[in-house]
Amino acid sequence: MAGPESLSLWLIAYVAIVIAVAGWIQGALGLGFPMIATPLIAAATSMQVAVVMVLIPCLATVFVSIARSPGSLDMLRRFWWMGVVALFGAALGAKLFVLYPGFPYALLLAGVILFYLNLDRLGLSQWPVMQRHELAFGLVFGFLGGLCEATANIAAPPLIIYYLGIGLQPLLLVPAMNISFLVGKSTQLATLLPSGIASAEQWLFTLPLAAVATIASWYGSKVRSRIDGATYRRWLRVLLLVMALTLLARAAFQLLQG
Repeated sequence: MAGPESLSLWLIAYVAIVIAVAGWIQGALGLGFPMIATPLIAAATSMQVAVVMVLIPCLATVFVSIARSPGSLDMLRRFWWMGVVALFGAALGAKLFVLYPGFPYALLLAGVILFYLNLDRLGLSQWPVMQRHELAFGLVFGFLGGLCEATANIAAPPLIIYYLGIGLQPLLLVPAMNISFLVGKSTQLATLLPSGIASAEQWLFTLPLAAVATIASWYGSKVRSRIDGATYRRWLRVLLLVMALTLLARAAFQLLQG
């Protein structure tokens, strides 16, 4: 990975703006930072540079989302095990990705999102059977979240489907999901730090970006505190649709390259 000194001032400014916008959206919705920041930064640099630049700022926004969300302690007591289950899903996902790198994971996840959005449009997004067996379905969807994180780099869709399916209030969904995000991103950081993907200087370079992300996320969370449940759910559907379209575009781009 190229050092910070090789980056132009214009590129640094662009990265800072992307981090700020993604941080604000993460604060407002409680998710979306890596989905927005990673492809935009990768388009101007490389995927390796983007992953390094985004990781610590993303962790910073996760901490803000948890700290600024009412009911975080209750959600931690109720769903702490979701993050643990996600680790097993991520481990299997990493193996699958190595064994079958050509499998259209992103395309499959996009189809699942679009299927869910159609169910939600028909008013079928809450499932009584899931509410009766919350733990059993949580183990499945927590595992799927880790699997999707490792194969498609997006963990949110299975978690959203589960938490809304059991009838969790939309604003309580934010701390519940970010508990899983915290485990996943912390594990990713612990894996990448000793891997040599970036030098200590390059990791330190991302700390000012983490400060930008923290401030932007904090201001975004003020908007979330004024959003009613119905409006938040509409915004969440839009974000899920953007996720699906992004995954479809990525799959199409990879197909054209191949």
